[in-house]
Amino acid sequence: RLDELIAGVFDTNRTDAETRQIQLACEGPTELSVLGDAAQLAVAVNNLVANAIAYSPEGTSVVVSTTDLIDSVELGVSDQGIGIPQADLDRVFERFYRVDPARARSTGGTGLGLSLVKHIAASHGGEVKVRSKEGRGSTFTLVLPKQADTDSEELAG
Repeated sequence: RLDELIAGVFDTNRTDAETRQIQLACEGPTELSVLGDAAQLAVAVNNLVANAIAYSPEGTSVVVSTTDLIDSVELGVSDQGIGIPQADLDRVFERFYRVDPARARSTGGTGLGLSLVKHIAASHGGEVKVRSKEGRGSTFTLVLPKQADTDSEELAG
C-alpha cells in the first residue's frame, strides 16, 4: 500500500528535511495498492523525495500526491526548488546526466538517481514524467499499474 511506502520514505528523509526546514506533506488517497516490488518502488520514491529536498530552498515544502486512475496510480513528488531548464527536461533521466554539474558538489549525488527511477518504473510496467519551470520547482510523477487483488503478495508497501 502506498501509505506504508510513503511513510517509510518520509521517515528516511525526515532528518534532511528538518535540517533544511522543509515540510513533507502528502495529498490524495494513500490506501491504494500498486503492482510491484515494494523495496524497488520505495527506492524510486525515495530518490524523488531526496532530490526534491536537495534542490529546494529552506522553508519550503515537498509534497507527495497520489491520484487514483482507472488502471493505474499516479504518485507525484513536487517541490518549490530551482526547477529544470526546458532544454534539459528530455535528458534528466539519462544515466550520469546532471543539469548543472557545478551543483554536484553542493547537492551530492552521482547523476544516477533519476535514471534508476525510470528503470524501476519501466520494470513495473509504468513510467515517470516530469514537469518543471525554472525558479518555480518541479513535479516528477510515477505512473504505476494498480493492484486489483488486495490478497496478492505482490503489493507495494
